Order: sequence, then structure tokens, then C-alpha cells
Amino acid sequence: MAILLDPDKLSIAQISKTIAQINKNNIDYIFVGGSTVAIGITANFIKKIKEITQIPVVLFPGDFSQLTNNADGLLFLSLLSGRNPEYLIEQQLKSVPFLRKSALEIISTGYILIDGGVETAVQRVSNTAPIPISNIDEIVETAIAGEYMGKQLIYLEAGSGAKIPVNESITKKVSANSTIPIIVGGGIRTKKQLENAYNSGADLVVIGTAFEENNEILNILL
Repeated sequence: MAILLDPDKLSIAQISKTIAQINKNNIDYIFVGGSTVAIGITANFIKKIKEITQIPVVLFPGDFSQLTNNADGLLFLSLLSGRNPEYLIEQQLKSVPFLRKSALEIISTGYILIDGGVETAVQRVSNTAPIPISNIDEIVETAIAGEYMGKQLIYLEAGSGAKIPVNESITKKVSANSTIPIIVGGGIRTKKQLENAYNSGADLVVIGTAFEENNEILNILL
């Protein structure tokens, strides 16, 4: 399991209390990133996190300006569900000068946005539409295309604040047709939804908004 922390939604002053709650639970990774984080904020945010936890911190950036060597790894995202070149290749190109000199573990990730019943920040910022949950074949074929392109991970994302998590039938079919690990995130708020994600084939589940709203939710989910 990973907990996603957005520097736009969590202040530096709140980090110690938040990480203490994460440290008490069986969390494998801390993802850090957001759609609109200001330049310089992410580096200081992660520096503070690393002072108080041994859990690996992985960048989940909204754009190249959020890159920092303070993290342990980077989800090198390509928004495969959209057709905006800025998030298919342009942001990636802009990150190369930094990454060529970086010691970050770079993990090529195919990012697939699926309709979660609400407009998300990813939609607004990337100016792309999610794939409807009814179009399972397109979702599966997009994931397979990502694997053929050499992606190391597929991230099925309903979006921050999603009302509807990624349907287990979607995860199950993607898992059955893929040989690379699958991350599932967005809209997961209950133990049953968490179990459904794992049972349908997710290798890693990300909890974001639910944890932001209530740090005690891990006591319920785990």
C-alpha cells in the first residue's frame, strides 16, 4: 500500500503528525505529488518527511518542476488515456536534463485516468478526458499498449476525490492481460473497496483523499 501526500493540501507544519500515523501502520511507500504544486515546495516537503521516516518516498509529479533528488524514486508518468502531447512526451522531455544527473530510481509508468464520477484536477490540468468505466476494452488495450511500449507499471487512476473507485472488473481484466505490476488509486474509502482492489489484481493500492480527510482511516482499512 502507498499513501499519497499532496504538498498543496498538507502543510509542512502538519507533516510530523501525519507521518507518525503512517509509521504506525504497514505502509510500503509514500507517494508525493499534486497537479499544481508550486516550484520548490516538493523538495522541502520531502526533506521533512525523510527526517522522520524510513519508508521509501516516491515522486508522483504533476509536472517536471516537482522533481527533486530528496526522494528515493520517481514514477515517470505518461498519460496514456489522454491525447495531449504535453503529458504524453513534452513534460518527460523537460525532465531529462535534471534526471540525467539524478540518482533517483526512475520507474516508467503508464498512467490511465478512468472516470471516477467527478471532474478531477488531472482532467483540468492536463485538458484530457478520462476513459469511461463502461469502455473496458479501451482501458485494457491502453494498458497493453503501455506494456508494449516498455512501461514497467500500469497505474489505473480514478482521480483525487473520485466518487467511484476503479471497478474491480476493470482491474481484473487488465491484470489478466498484463504481465507488469498494476497500481490502483482514487476513491478508495472502505476496507471492502481496498480488498476488492487487491482481490481483482492490484499489486499496489494508493490511498490519498480518504487519508487527507481522516488520518485515522488506516486503523479501519488495515
